[in-house]
Amino acid sequence: MDDRPTARQIAECLAELYGQPFGSKARGRFRISMKHMQAITDRKRVPLDLIQRIGEELFELGYVLIDLETFFVVLAQRTFRSYRRVSDSSVGFMLPPKRGTKRLSN
Repeated sequence: MDDRPTARQIAECLAELYGQPFGSKARGRFRISMKHMQAITDRKRVPLDLIQRIGEELFELGYVLIDLETFFVVLAQRTFRSYRRVSDSSVGFMLPPKRGTKRLSN
């Protein structure tokens, strides 16, 4: 039987880290090295499918896991709510014109 932590347990650990003070911040977003991810997953190599499962579990807890190959970033989902939204017209000028129509120039 495998005694390694589950994706859910790892996600809960990462979510708990979000609330802990370190690096001169009381709480908040952080990056975690591959070395530390290997330690908390109890693996020499962290497989991609496990990273994806951890990300899914973190999402259920209100966080986002971003894999940047040599380290990971954990952010709260609410961080993204205030970001500006792209409008149809903003994207529209970037799309190729539909057949039979001309793109209007500014």
